[in-house]
Amino acid sequence: MLNAQQILAKLVSFPVLGGHSNLSILQWITDYLDQYEVAYQTVPNEDGTKASLHARIGPAVDGGIILSGHMDVVPTEGQDWHTDPFQLTEKDAKLYGRGSCDMKAYLACALAVVPQMVKADLKRPIYLAFSYDEEIGCVAAPELIEAIKDYYEETPKYAIIGEPSMLQPVVGQKGICVYKTTVYGSAGHSSRIRNEVSAIHECARLVIWLEDYMNQLVANGHVDDRFTPNHTSLHSGIFKGGIAHNVIADECSFLWDVRNIPMDNIEDIQQAFEKHCEEILPELRKKFPETKIETSLYHPLVPALDTPEHLDIVPFIQKLSGVEALQTVAYAAEAGQFAEGGFQAVICGPGDIAQAHRANEFVSIEQMVKGVAFIERILAECCS
Repeated sequence: MLNAQQILAKLVSFPVLGGHSNLSILQWITDYLDQYEVAYQTVPNEDGTKASLHARIGPAVDGGIILSGHMDVVPTEGQDWHTDPFQLTEKDAKLYGRGSCDMKAYLACALAVVPQMVKADLKRPIYLAFSYDEEIGCVAAPELIEAIKDYYEETPKYAIIGEPSMLQPVVGQKGICVYKTTVYGSAGHSSRIRNEVSAIHECARLVIWLEDYMNQLVANGHVDDRFTPNHTSLHSGIFKGGIAHNVIADECSFLWDVRNIPMDNIEDIQQAFEKHCEEILPELRKKFPETKIETSLYHPLVPALDTPEHLDIVPFIQKLSGVEALQTVAYAAEAGQFAEGGFQAVICGPGDIAQAHRANEFVSIEQMVKGVAFIERILAECCS
């Protein structure tokens, strides 16, 4: 029987990045579940190069608990690692490795308790739900959630997403959506800037419009002090266009993301942006009739999470964690998708999010011990 640290070492050894095939780590997990005769189902992508996994341990009755996590990690390229990022290294009571914190620690804690789960007198089931490609935008979760709902006749009640929260209960997360906007203007000599439509200049104005719109939301009272920052953020991180300093660019594009607090609707923001683009086009087309502004969805929307305190899962997770204070996080996660799928969802897992995505990522041994105890308390609740 492997303990949680040994399992974590195995999981970290698979350099499965978001967007890459995850079949290697999936095979290890399914082999592990086979040892304990845990039946599981896989949910492959279209070409069969990736798959999520779900499994039920316990009786087919309503009210079960889903333990959800992702198998992929972010790249290490260009980071100053002091150890091999894909070999778990123990130093000063910390376990270093890519994904050790985000979020293979949670998977390891859950898998370490599987031998106890299969022997326990469960009164309601525990489900494992492990996804791929979370790190490139929670891609696989919607299909995994639908597969769970379609496959089991009974209905799970709770979903505990084990993103690193230092085992503090998290009931809110921001959503995210990414768009690509491209402006098509007219090329020409830079001395003719008054006569042509510079795609770069117009893109720059649109980026500023987005920033102004963000500030206007705040001025209009669209704030939620549970989050930091306490408002919806609009940001452009990639801006491309032009061929030379003295050539007016006839094409330029930029990527922009919206990270919304629960009270704001991403589609409303996108529609306001589209309306603004329509309003400025007539004046631009006086210079160049073929001017166009096109915005497309670059990455699907990941919904925000806002679990109200009156739901049963709130006192439940407070009891399990031993922590009364409820937290929110500014990052996006699969919890919002599970909530949208009809499950009462929270985030609660071992490790500190401050360690995620950086060089020398680690999870403390203390958090691993507490993580196993957390899963064991879930097991005890499902036996009562």
